[in-house]
Amino acid sequence: MPPDRAWKPREGMSRDARAAEQDRAAGGRLTRAVDIGKGRYARASVALRLYRSTRRIRAYLRWSQEGETHERYVGEVDAATRAANLAQAWEIAHAAGYVTTETVPPESWASSPASRAVMSANKGRDTKPEKLLRSVLHRHGLRYRVGVRPIPDLRRTADVVFTKARVAVFVDGCYWHGCPEHHRPAKKGAAFWQEKIAGNRARDAETNEALRKAGWLVVRVWEHEDPQQAAQQVIEAVRSREKAPLSLDDQG
Repeated sequence: MPPDRAWKPREGMSRDARAAEQDRAAGGRLTRAVDIGKGRYARASVALRLYRSTRRIRAYLRWSQEGETHERYVGEVDAATRAANLAQAWEIAHAAGYVTTETVPPESWASSPASRAVMSANKGRDTKPEKLLRSVLHRHGLRYRVGVRPIPDLRRTADVVFTKARVAVFVDGCYWHGCPEHHRPAKKGAAFWQEKIAGNRARDAETNEALRKAGWLVVRVWEHEDPQQAAQQVIEAVRSREKAPLSLDDQG
């Protein structure tokens, strides 16, 4: 019977650790692509299963497409470690044409498959920096609304909203909002992206002014900022509006 280390993942592995394990075995994140047509790719993973009746380890390719999980049998693997078996399975999958290496479609503005993956993964809500900030705020007793318009008639959505205090918080992405520390201009389609980022910054300024005129206090933090420090800014803003003695130190 193959030992557990030949197929079982380490206990307690995080989602990020599992993804990194797959990347190493496949030879890179972009080589884990299943072509689903029209220039689109799904990111696949390999699952290893031990069939005790045959004492064999089988590898399956898994990916999500339009909300459904798909699975395809890859073949049997026989290495002594999980890492080696994953690598073996990915090699079989590539040789069989089940997966490919992601490329940039001709119409894309991305300069590379890696930058295109970053752009595709960009989310308008519930990003990691937003969740970290909200978690700190919640731990210190603040309650808020998420992803709503501070002013119903104004088509501008804030990431965290304190309705009673009338404080609107925006967590700005370094690339999309032109962070002076981390923004790096795109090489491909430079003029387009320069205009795009400039437009975002102008919209941010318009939003700030519109909310200010309506009696709101706007707090903007960059995604790279420490969540504790960002939370302190928000707490101080809320405290200034509600005139309540609330701080990170006060809340423990």
